Amino acid sequence: MPEAAAICDFSPKKQALLHDILERIADKLTLLVIEALDGEGEMRFSGLQRRVGQISHKMLTKTLRQLERDGLVTRRVHAEVPPRVDYKLTALGESLCESLCGVWTWVGQHMPEVERARRAYDRNGKRTNGRIPRVTAGL
Repeated sequence: MPEAAAICDFSPKKQALLHDILERIADKLTLLVIEALDGEGEMRFSGLQRRVGQISHKMLTKTLRQLERDGLVTRRVHAEVPPRVDYKLTALGESLCESLCGVWTWVGQHMPEVERARRAYDRNGKRTNGRIPRVTAGL
């Protein structure tokens, strides 16, 4: 995979930025906010909070600020009383959403398999009383 080799040749500064971006993108709240904004145009903070689900005002604000800083989301404040703030994916955010679409599709297609694997693992764990069984080679 030539792209991976090129990434390994990044300067330490670029590698740090790469890790920072990957950490942001892999964050559960980031994924939920991006998915909630996808295809919606502008969305009010309160509507976004309802759509994302169990998220505090503070954590949604923090996530949106990080996404805005990274250029993935725009924030528009309307001069009204009470103040209204709308959020929207930027072109960069939309391109990320397109890339993440494959992950959402994979989860949707393989959810039953993952659930079966988890149940099998949990049954095996109960059988060994929560201990990891010792593997002895050649016995």
